[in-house]
Amino acid sequence: MDAVERKGAVLEEPQMRKQPSSGICSQIEKLVFNKRYREALELFEILEFDGGFELESSTYDALISACIGLNSIRGVKRVSSFMSSNGFELDLYMRNRVLLMHVKCGMMTDARRLFVEMPEKNLVSWNTIIGGLVDSGNYDEAFQLFFITWEESSDGGSRIFSTMIRASAGQGLIFAGRQFHTCALKMGVADDIFVTCALIDMYSKCGSIEDAQCVFDEMPEKTTVGWNSIIAGYALHGYSEEALRMFYEMRDSGVEMDHFTFSMVIRICTRLASLEHAKQAHASLVRHGFGLDIVANTALVDFYSKWGRMEDARHVFDKMPQKNVISWNALIAGYGNHGHGEEAIEMFEQMLREKMRPNHITFLAVLSACSYSGLSERGWEYFKSMSRDHKIKPRAMHYACMIELLGQEGLLDEAFALIRSAPFKPTANMWAALLTACRVHENLELGKFAAEKLYGMEPEKLNNYIVLLNIYNSSGNLKEAAAVVQTLRRKGLRMLPACSWIEVKKQPYFFHSGDKSHALTKEIYQKVDNLMLEISKHGYVPERKYLLPDVDEQEKRVLLYHSEKLAIAFGLINTPGWTPLQIVQSHRICGDCHSAIKLIAMVTGREIVVRDASRFHHFRDGSCSCGDYW
Repeated sequence: MDAVERKGAVLEEPQMRKQPSSGICSQIEKLVFNKRYREALELFEILEFDGGFELESSTYDALISACIGLNSIRGVKRVSSFMSSNGFELDLYMRNRVLLMHVKCGMMTDARRLFVEMPEKNLVSWNTIIGGLVDSGNYDEAFQLFFITWEESSDGGSRIFSTMIRASAGQGLIFAGRQFHTCALKMGVADDIFVTCALIDMYSKCGSIEDAQCVFDEMPEKTTVGWNSIIAGYALHGYSEEALRMFYEMRDSGVEMDHFTFSMVIRICTRLASLEHAKQAHASLVRHGFGLDIVANTALVDFYSKWGRMEDARHVFDKMPQKNVISWNALIAGYGNHGHGEEAIEMFEQMLREKMRPNHITFLAVLSACSYSGLSERGWEYFKSMSRDHKIKPRAMHYACMIELLGQEGLLDEAFALIRSAPFKPTANMWAALLTACRVHENLELGKFAAEKLYGMEPEKLNNYIVLLNIYNSSGNLKEAAAVVQTLRRKGLRMLPACSWIEVKKQPYFFHSGDKSHALTKEIYQKVDNLMLEISKHGYVPERKYLLPDVDEQEKRVLLYHSEKLAIAFGLINTPGWTPLQIVQSHRICGDCHSAIKLIAMVTGREIVVRDASRFHHFRDGSCSCGDYW
């Protein structure tokens, strides 16, 4: 080909794509490096607007990181479209990056298509798609792909094992998890931090905390994630004391703690009702630089709210630079649980003003607050606004709140009508709310009907029989009450003595009704006697008509020494007069103790918070936050 022919050939070629300013590409990459993802995608708009640019792989790589960092589906579509329209040729590395971008942003349908269309795949490709399937809960498909890649190559690396162990945990398949554990040992990757942490999590979720502990003990280096995993495992199974002990071991080991560590510990303290441990965790949270962390601070708001420390909860909440719907829900629920209905409503209205979108949990907290505080009109207003203004379909738990609200006002027929008009089959909670209302208002006929419904749904739940038993006893129907007791015996359901516990100087102390095992038994019983004498001057008369979870055949003898009374007496003896008492009760508090504690709070000038099987009771100045309805 001579020079003229070569010149003609060049003229016939399509116009070359434009080279963008190297400054723009460099700036995008710098912004992404500094995690300023939103600014990077905004700068990318300049290239999109002009079009026809040919970018280097490094710039596309940065844009993919920006999309992942923002979890931006729109960004994924923009970057993918730009790649396609500008004819960018992807090598295997970039195909894997594009696949990862779709997976991380939850676009699994597109991710599956991209994976199938890949002309070649490597271990990264398989790990990425299988990890995405596990993260999205598609465990069966993840197992199928794993077996395909395992047949092709039996060297999956540590990452694939940790992923499949997570899949085993997701499906609760401890047998499969053990097999992956064995394979990891044979392949020499069992000591990999991701594998060991996945194993701890898997064994914990599958119910074998002993195996989880063994894996943790054998870790060559116990990292933050490893400690968090074993602490979470103990907490998951209700071993709160062990979880707290492991936390202190972690602290003493010198391993760095993160916001997840403190969030777990605060939740454990919530379960244990341990104010002192929670205060320590709060101080450590601030000391370790997580004082503004949204997750940990939300856990703190929840803890303080649950135990009536609303000033502390509000202080933490107000200092949070960012709040999510969970933070708002915790504070609103806290106000409601302790009878501060107006404050709960005020916070809900502020939440709406700040454009925070409520969810069904928010409305559960608001409706409960209205119910606990007798705010009937506001409750109905919010109930109706759920579907009308917020497009949230009321669930059974919201109906249960409204049934309780009607029950508080004695509108039992209306409560029954609401159950029958519900757009779904009534749940046990709805019938239980009606049964409680019948107990309080001594409506024997409707209470019996509600109890029968509950028997059919929860035939082995002791509390359903107990409430009906109370209705019969309080209305003088002793023959029917005896029949309920016979039913309990026939079913083998036993009314165990209630247990109450209180924490003093970081140490929990447990009491049963009529308990005389404590070293200070003589002082405790003397204190109870003195309290009973003192409150009798204010009108207290022991109520003998109730037969509640505390009771057994020795009810008359131990009535004055129920577990909560013993715990309160112990707390009064062993704590300064200015501190509130916090009691946890395993059963629903009985009517006699409820009346007595109101007066004890009055004559001692103490605040007493009791968490029973029904709700929180915040006693102060002779009244209770529940309004005598529980």
